[in-house]
Amino acid sequence: MANRLKYRRRLSYNTKSNKVRVSKTPGGKLVYLHIHKLGTVPKCGDTGVKLRGLPAVRPFQLKKLSRPKKTVSRAYGGVISHKALRQRIIRAFLIEEQKIVIRALKAQQQAK
Repeated sequence: MANRLKYRRRLSYNTKSNKVRVSKTPGGKLVYLHIHKLGTVPKCGDTGVKLRGLPAVRPFQLKKLSRPKKTVSRAYGGVISHKALRQRIIRAFLIEEQKIVIRALKAQQQAK
C-alpha cells in the first residue's frame, strides 16, 4: 500500500492557495511540492482585452520587476490598449474640432 503523504506547511485544507503535486525525491520518498498560483496578464481598463508586452505575474513579483518590464513606452502604456488610446485621441480631436465649428457659427451669427 502507498505511503500517506502529508502537507509540508501548516495549512491543512485543500484551498486555492494550498495546491500540491507529488514528487519523488532522490532518496525514493514521495513528497508534496506546493504549487504557486499563476499570474494573469493585465487587461485594458476600457476594452478589457489583454495588454501586450506585459508579463503575467502575481502582484508580489510585479513589485520586484523593474519599471520597463511593467509598462509600455507610450501614453497610458500598461494601462489601456493601443486601440483604446487611439479612440481617445480621435475623440478628443473631434470634440475640439466641434468646438471650433460652433465658435465659427456664432461669429457668423454675430456678423449678421
